[in-house]
Amino acid sequence: MVPVAVRDAVLERARAGRPHEICGVLGGTFDPDGRSRVRSEYPAENVADRPRTRYRIDPEEQLEIFEQLDDRGEEIVGFHHSHPRGPADPSETDAAEATWPNRSYLIVSLDPLAVGSWRWRPAGADNDVTSESEGRFERERLVLE
Repeated sequence: MVPVAVRDAVLERARAGRPHEICGVLGGTFDPDGRSRVRSEYPAENVADRPRTRYRIDPEEQLEIFEQLDDRGEEIVGFHHSHPRGPADPSETDAAEATWPNRSYLIVSLDPLAVGSWRWRPAGADNDVTSESEGRFERERLVLE
């Protein structure tokens, strides 16, 4: 579940950040089975070499955000970023760089305007990912509250 205010804040940042991708961390209550609840979003600077088509959160800033989450009693629910000129679906690069198992990845598309939510499922016996793969994104229903 995602508060409408969080979704709107991410959309506004995506619009303001255009033509670059924006990114950040989602905090709240984490459930690996898919019933996580977002309570807040933590914007981060995109430090990717090619910010128009990639995103990267600086490791030091990411650590600071994780400390803020911990101080507020929140867990890492997932991450968000934008695709200013593409769909709200994970790109091949998104899949290649996903590293947080069972976390949600909220992707905002500005053209066309859409918000998609995906959960990263690592390869393993608990899912149907082939052994040739590191994992896969699974679409999840975006429930607004």
